[in-house]
Amino acid sequence: MDMRKLVGENTARIRKEKGLTQEALAEKSGLSQQYISGLENGQRNPAIVTLYELSTALGVGHLDLLTPN
Repeated sequence: MDMRKLVGENTARIRKEKGLTQEALAEKSGLSQQYISGLENGQRNPAIVTLYELSTALGVGHLDLLTPN
């Protein structure tokens, strides 16, 4: 299983469920929109701190980003 792809797909799915744009998620998380885009496309390998920042910004647990849907 490609964890980069899994995290990216989960991030995109949850972001859309919450009605957020990549720009809005970037602002809430402190990451750049370019980073969010690369992450959602499976091109980024996020650090644990980044997973925490994303999950906090999305209002979900960090395991929600790591668990297959």
